[in-house]
Amino acid sequence: MSGSEQAQLQPPPATRASAAWQTYWEAQGQPWRTEPEIDAGRQAYLTTRLSITPDLDQGIYPFKDIKLQRADVEWLLATHEGGRGPVDCYDERQRGRRGIDLRGADLQQVDLHHLPLSHMLGGLDWKERNRTPERRGMAAVHLEGAILSWAHLEGAELYMAHLEKADLYMAHLEGASLRKAHLEGASLRLAHLEGVSLTPAGSAQKEQHEGLPVFLPPADLRAAFFDTTTDLRNVCLGSEAYGFVRLADVQWGDANLGVIDWSEVTMLGDERKARQGSDTSGKKKDVETRLNDCREAMRANRQLAVALRSQGLNEESVGFMYRAQQLARSVSYLRGKPGAYGFSLFLDLLAGYGYKPVRSAISYLFVITMFATIYYVLGQIVGPQLSPLGAFVFSLTSFHGRGFFPGGIVLDDPITVLAAFEAIIGLTIEISFIATFTQRFFGN
Repeated sequence: MSGSEQAQLQPPPATRASAAWQTYWEAQGQPWRTEPEIDAGRQAYLTTRLSITPDLDQGIYPFKDIKLQRADVEWLLATHEGGRGPVDCYDERQRGRRGIDLRGADLQQVDLHHLPLSHMLGGLDWKERNRTPERRGMAAVHLEGAILSWAHLEGAELYMAHLEKADLYMAHLEGASLRKAHLEGASLRLAHLEGVSLTPAGSAQKEQHEGLPVFLPPADLRAAFFDTTTDLRNVCLGSEAYGFVRLADVQWGDANLGVIDWSEVTMLGDERKARQGSDTSGKKKDVETRLNDCREAMRANRQLAVALRSQGLNEESVGFMYRAQQLARSVSYLRGKPGAYGFSLFLDLLAGYGYKPVRSAISYLFVITMFATIYYVLGQIVGPQLSPLGAFVFSLTSFHGRGFFPGGIVLDDPITVLAAFEAIIGLTIEISFIATFTQRFFGN
């Protein structure tokens, strides 16, 4: 008999001491278990609850309003799907599995650290949310004050979940839906919200396996609730490879955003989704879908920029406000407004909507140099002749509307007409230049 078989035949400890049971569970290949096994009566009760068929319209779920302890959850994980055990999302054969159903369960203040809760059901998924707010709320799991540090919640459905004051230190939330979740007072220090590859290390596989993705996207935080006591220190919001979290309609509640390195967030997940030409099924998006996605992404960037600026993080807010303006331009295009789109594009090229001061300076120098060259060449043809320096000075003064006329020039002279045209362009650039510095340094 092999050592592993002997370990499996090892009798459970006679004591209730956690240390003895932890050694026992490790020998059984379940190192995440720490509690003594629940007694036969409790097992029978949980089995009876598991036989209840969920009714989303009536708000009926196996463990709704039932107080569960860690030992209960460990047993549910170990016996999940006839003893198959918890979901391992990194195993390509398990990516279509659903985790344990904890919708509506009461897990307040329970220590669930290190537990494998991947794909757990703690709320309604996007296909099931066409119900009243009351019915949607009835499915939300109650994890207020729970300890979920180092827990594996990859791909978990936590829509509207109650996570107030929960400890999510270093928890794995890759691909989890936290939309409308209550995170007031929760600690997300070093939590993993980024996307993650599910392809085994060293594998050359890049395509999907049987239609299932080989990566989990970043967490979805849309409309989640934070407050001043939410701890966001060192939280990982995503990566270039898999994108960043979705943040549309987040209620920041004065959570300290200064503890996050926003310079690493190059594009919110909302915008990444908006710029994709097809949906998750690979079907090409129609105009209405693209329009809605762009509006949501525009809103996400603006809301974040406003929240950052309200906390004095003006430098961090600039990039998100700029991207919001670019998305607004895309909305104009999709709505069939070429005039608004063209004018917005002009403002972007000219001054980056007031957020790119260098563009204004480049435009300034380009226009003056271009007109100076024209004045010099035209002077050689129709007169009066100008030296290169004279042409540059004439262009500079004309740009600012203070041009002087070299001898012999009349009002309908080609150079005079060009000078008037340059003055109009100069006025436009000056206005944008002032707006640039107002936006950049005064936040108006």
